[in-house]
Amino acid sequence: MGTRKKKREEEEEEPLPSLSHDNANGSDSQSEEGSERGDDSSRYEQARNQRIKENMERMNKLGLFDLSLKLKRPKQNPLPKKKKAIQPNHSPQRRSSRIMSLVPINYSERRNRESASKEDDVVEIYIPEGTNPEGYTEEHEEHLGDCESAWELYVDGYDEDGNRIYDPIKGETCHQCRQKTLGQHTHCSKCELLQGQFCGDCLYMRYGENVMEANRNNKWVCPPCRGICNCSRCRRGKGWMPTGNIYSKVSKLGFKSVAHYLIKTRGTELEGPDAENSVADEKSETSADTTPNRPTRTRASKKRS
Repeated sequence: MGTRKKKREEEEEEPLPSLSHDNANGSDSQSEEGSERGDDSSRYEQARNQRIKENMERMNKLGLFDLSLKLKRPKQNPLPKKKKAIQPNHSPQRRSSRIMSLVPINYSERRNRESASKEDDVVEIYIPEGTNPEGYTEEHEEHLGDCESAWELYVDGYDEDGNRIYDPIKGETCHQCRQKTLGQHTHCSKCELLQGQFCGDCLYMRYGENVMEANRNNKWVCPPCRGICNCSRCRRGKGWMPTGNIYSKVSKLGFKSVAHYLIKTRGTELEGPDAENSVADEKSETSADTTPNRPTRTRASKKRS
């Protein structure tokens, strides 16, 4: 036992090798390797620079620099690109079988006609032909209405901004425009039906009558009962096509209303010079009496009382 303890004590007392000495040796070896690498790189750079210098001197002696400058072309401005002209497509267009038999519309001719009519200041009214021929008799002419005072358009039933007031509850439906609006409407003493309701603007433009005068007349009869209604529904029922909004054109021709124009110009019994004289008399009477006092389109800021 004693010998073992002595050996352990001797081993503990032996000095350990110094780490500082090993570290110093390692750093010295690394510094030596770095210096060797630095010397190699510096030598390479020096040799490279020397070769570059020699090559430059050779090129100067051979005149290669001047030759390279001569070979360089001056920069030229690029030519503008030509735009490709769009060629018209003459290939047949695809059309549905429903309109294959119809003749294509030439809009250029329509524009030329419109411009020509404007230049000549000619009023043209075109109403398509229906299934039945349109005609009127002297009885229809006798049923045409009239008014003592002119009616101001686009005021009654409009707000302060000039917009029409539509009311599905308090409004009344006009037989002509089929709009349920506020304002004055007529009431027929004969049929006492909704077909006898006409607003002031439609009654004046389409039949030349004043709604206030009609309401004061207890025996007033509506245009459908008189057989002169020209609304789209009644005209289609007779086999005639609707007239559209032609009041402005009719008023330029000197007629009181659309009904006066239709009955005066499309009468069946009045033919030849008699028809021309009656139309001329109608134009002269209208232009003298009603045209100056009739506004074509008026916007008012206050409602009609």
